[in-house]
Amino acid sequence: MKKTIDLHPKNKHNTSYDFDALCDVLPSLEQFVFENKFKTRTIDFAKPRAVKALNKALLIKYYNISFWEFPDTNLCPPIPGRVDYIHHLCDLLKRSGIAANVSILDIGTGATCIYPLLGNSEYNWTFVGSDIDKNSLKNAKSIINRNRLSSSITLRFQKDSSHVLSNIIKDTDAFSASMCNPPFYKSEKDAKAENKRKLKGLNKEGQTLETRNFSGQSNELYYNGGEKAFLHNYLYESSLFKEQCHWFTSLVSKKDLLKGMYSSLNKLGATDIKTVNMGQGNKISRMVAWTFQ
Repeated sequence: MKKTIDLHPKNKHNTSYDFDALCDVLPSLEQFVFENKFKTRTIDFAKPRAVKALNKALLIKYYNISFWEFPDTNLCPPIPGRVDYIHHLCDLLKRSGIAANVSILDIGTGATCIYPLLGNSEYNWTFVGSDIDKNSLKNAKSIINRNRLSSSITLRFQKDSSHVLSNIIKDTDAFSASMCNPPFYKSEKDAKAENKRKLKGLNKEGQTLETRNFSGQSNELYYNGGEKAFLHNYLYESSLFKEQCHWFTSLVSKKDLLKGMYSSLNKLGATDIKTVNMGQGNKISRMVAWTFQ
């Protein structure tokens, strides 16, 4: 039997979705809702527009985000899994005695600016979001402004895609933590293979989709060398900014990457490394955190 991990106890989405309430705050969601064979109201999670509408409704109802628009080609983040990262990061900070004036660096904030929106709503954290895509930052800025969050969330452009933290962290910065959801795939081919697997899991094996069920552009999904290469670049650059950030963290989708990450971090001089298992929808993921302080 496959092991499952529940969402964080503070996660507002530990129970099934209340589609009546969600359709009240976002009437356009109603067109995607239907009753399945179990007499349960749900949506077709293989349809990007349905997934986007659901997550938009969740933000409106539970997180006081009134405006959340972005191109359909951009990655649509699943809110329950994203806010879980926020809650686990909060636990880590509290155990370290960091509870007030929390400042977070969100690496690869994307067009949706999702982690800053959730972290500010749940814990009143301030954020700096970085990205290599100017169009994504432009869209994120529009979301920030429309929700009147410009005093809490700022954005920085990463001009060199070969870097993660360099060009972003300044000498005067003092972050409580960084967070990141790295690109998982090495190529478009890998992403399409994963989409096929997901469709099978959704009982849509015979269906052909032009996009993944959560959409996504190339810079959001692929990285030369994949997740492993990105993470080790991140690990190395974190050692260059030991004093500017207390905890460095990242989601890690592949368990077999942990051994290599721990080995590299020990060589780089990390003083503490933690792995926190997390439930991320239908899969198990984990947050890896490390510090040099």
